[in-house]
Order: sequence, then C-alpha cells, then structure tokens
Amino acid sequence: MKQLKFLNYEKIKPRLYQEFIASTAIEKNTLCILPTGMGKTLVAIMVAAYRLEKFPDSKILMVAPTRPLVNQHMKNFSNLMNLEKTEFIALTGKIHPNDRKVFYSKGKLFFATPQLIENDVENKILDLNDYSLIIIDECHRSVKKYAYTSVIEHYLKQSSHPLILGLTASPGGIKDKIEEVKKSLHIEAVEIRTEQDYDVQPYVQETKIERVYVELPEELKRIRTYLEQAYIKRLEWLVTSKLIYSMKVTKRELLDLQKEIGKMYEQTRDFMVAKALTTCAQAIKIEHAIGLLETQGITQLYKYFLDLEKNKKSMATRNVLNDPKIINAIKETKELFVKGIEHPKLEKLLKIVKEETSRKSNTKIIVFANYRSSVEKIAKLLQSINIQAREFIGQAVKDGKGLKQKEQIEILNEFGYELFNVLVATAVGEEGLDIQEVDLVIFYEPVPSEIRSIQRRGRTGRTKTGRVIFLITKGTRDEGYFWSAFHKEMKMKKILYEMKEKNMNKGTLMDWVK
Repeated sequence: MKQLKFLNYEKIKPRLYQEFIASTAIEKNTLCILPTGMGKTLVAIMVAAYRLEKFPDSKILMVAPTRPLVNQHMKNFSNLMNLEKTEFIALTGKIHPNDRKVFYSKGKLFFATPQLIENDVENKILDLNDYSLIIIDECHRSVKKYAYTSVIEHYLKQSSHPLILGLTASPGGIKDKIEEVKKSLHIEAVEIRTEQDYDVQPYVQETKIERVYVELPEELKRIRTYLEQAYIKRLEWLVTSKLIYSMKVTKRELLDLQKEIGKMYEQTRDFMVAKALTTCAQAIKIEHAIGLLETQGITQLYKYFLDLEKNKKSMATRNVLNDPKIINAIKETKELFVKGIEHPKLEKLLKIVKEETSRKSNTKIIVFANYRSSVEKIAKLLQSINIQAREFIGQAVKDGKGLKQKEQIEILNEFGYELFNVLVATAVGEEGLDIQEVDLVIFYEPVPSEIRSIQRRGRTGRTKTGRVIFLITKGTRDEGYFWSAFHKEMKMKKILYEMKEKNMNKGTLMDWVK
C-alpha cells in the first residue's frame, strides 16, 4: 500500500475517523469539527502532505489567531512531516517586511496570524498564487470583518489550485452563524465527529460531568435585592419609553440597544436620546454588578465598585453611584469584604481540589474562571492551603497586568512536567493552546457559550477517564448559563449532522493512497 512520502509514519498512526475526514478534505473545501484533543491538527497535516505530493511545486499556509498557536502548529507540522526543518517557517510582525518577502520565497509551509497575511498580501509582499492549501485554525472566528474572511478572498483570487480546510471544536449553535462561517470559507463539505460517533468511540474515554450546587448566602441575597431594585427602575423607564418591550432582557440585548441609541444620538444630539443612552448604560453597569455578585463573589463586586468610583467621568456612572439602593449595596459589600466573607463556591472549590490532590498526589486540574480577579483569588487561596497552583491569564491589558507569551509557554511546560497541580485559567486556556490532558476540569462558573464550554471540557477525557465539575449557584444566572450552553450544543450538533448528511463521502484516506 502506498504511503504519502511527506508523512512521518514512525511518529503517527492516523485514526479511522481522521482518514475519513481527510478523504473529504483533499477533494472539497471542508469544515472539520472535532472535540479538543481529537486530532484536528493531524487531519490538517495529512491533507497538507497529500497536496504537496499532488502539487510538488506548491506551498501550504496555515493561519491561527495567536502567535503562540502559530508557533505550536509549526512545531507539530515539522515534527510529523518528512521535510527539512528549514521548509517550515513561522512569521510574525516583528520580522521586517523585506525579510518576510525572502522567507516566502524560500519556505514550503508557512504559519502566521491572519492579520499578518492580510497585510502582506495587500502590501504585495506575498502572492498566494503557488499555495495549494490554506488551513484556517479556530475557524469559528470567520465571521463579519475578522481577517480570516479577507485572507480567504485574496487566496481564492490568486491561487492556481485553491483548497480550504477549516478547523474548530465548535462553530457555534446558531444556524445563521454556522452558515456565515461556511460562506466565509466557501465550505463545500462538513465533517463533524463527537465522542458518540462509532469511528471515534474506540479512541475516547468516558468524561464524568458533575453539577455541584451552592446556596447564595442571605447577606449576598440582600445586596442582590438592592441591585435588582435599581436595575428594575432603569428597565421600567426603557419599557415606558418603548425602547424595550419586556423586563426580561439580556445583557447582549442591552448592549445592542446601547449601540443603536448611540448612533441615534450622534445624528440628533437630542436631550431625550441622551437620557435614553445614559439610562441604558446604567442598566448595563448594574446588570454586570448583579452578575459578579451571583457568580463570582464579594471581592470581585467590591473591586468593580471601586473601579466605578475611580471613573466618574460619565454621567451614567455618577447616576449609578448616587442611587440610594446602590449606595446601600456598596456599603454592605464593603462590610462583607472587610470581614472576609466570600462566595460559597470558593469554599466548595477548595474542598474539591484538596480531596483530589489528597487522593492522587500528581493529579492535574484546570480551574476555569471568567475574570482575572477571580483567577488571582482562587490561586492565592489554593496556595494558602499548600496546593501548588499557578495563574494562567492572557497578555497585558490596560492595567499592565498579564503574562507574556514566553511566560505562558513556560507555565504550560511546568504544568506538563507536573511541577504543580492546578492551573487556574481565564479564557486564554480554552482555545487551541497545547495544554496537557488533565484529570479534572472545574468550571468556577458555567458559561452560556457552547463553543467555550466544549473547549473547556475538551481538556480532559482524551486517553483516560476524565471529570468535569460545574460549580453552580442555585437561583442565579449560573443555572441559566449552564442550560443555555447545553441546549445550544445540542442544537449545534443537530444542525451540523444535517449538513454533513448532505455531502456524505464514504471513501477513506486509504482509497486515494493505493
């Protein structure tokens, strides 16, 4: 049986489902949807090897949203393909444009962010004529004006032998968004696999999902009442003004409304429009405070109130802080903060981690939390009870706090070498990065996004039985977020399997290498 000469078969043994997916992806522009850890990158490598064999003088381009991911992909490709190491080139904006132009002429497989490729094509540094395959990692981002969309359009105009492969763990649970991703990438075939598929089952282990509930203490409920009263007051004004039609409005709807009113104010400078804009902004701020109280705790809420105090430039902020209900909420929040009262999730989290590390000394755990302040608090509390924990956050933002890419890689390497037990991560730990498989994933709070939920869960249960624990506060948005993500995921899978049925391809990789 013929083998692809550019694949290093000493290091890889393709799985059946990867062969099925690759057999589609070598023929059609394909959207490949696989859970985290199930080998999307290997599918891409197989397709790349085939295209280089079919078009020996061609080149391959892989784009990914971040530089750490770009470097990670180059490392994986160069390790698993039979080509000189000099043929694999990762490009960044730190390389002078003239030098990049030289690299483009000498390399074979290129790895870069879409923004870099977009700029280089538009500035005539890069011509995509010779590229026989473009691989789009985390392709669920291929919507609206994100650079992926522009890169694809340039590619299709310039390439003599274009082929597109999109990779993602989840493109989203809304049909319109999935269709937008497909349209942006000119997708002709959808290949989806989940842990339930017959050709995937031999390679996955059971993942036990647990929901651990806590009660919101009376002191926190009292603060929530103050905040809700202030919130309802703003919503009632918006309903009366016919800007919203129900008191049951989501934060996203309020943010969209704020944009629309803002556009209206730019055109009219009308006093009542300004009042509407201010009222909507107040509602958003108070809604955010309620969310912090319910899902995060007193420390995060107190810090948010302090931030509002420091930024009184906007009328909306001043009006919020002058509301008697908010004044009471701030007063009681400060009192609880001074007393060291925290959200009951923290105590529950410490108990779970302590039991897990006592049971297995080299256990590996990831705790996901939405806010950096929560990550910092969790890591410090774990360290205070002699649990080896490290923070894993994104790069520096306005406050200057954050991890440089080099620091992120060092932390992941130390985690892989079992130098500490618990990685406490924000969303930066969800997408793409090469984080070792763990024994336990803990959601400090559920997320309403099915994409993020799938990515977080995918950090466990690959080669051995894994556990996922959701910490949920009863009677709060935690419950709503959990079930929102659950139903979106079910809906997404149904839509994608229906799309897949329309373009079934029953060949395997072996059919075209014989």
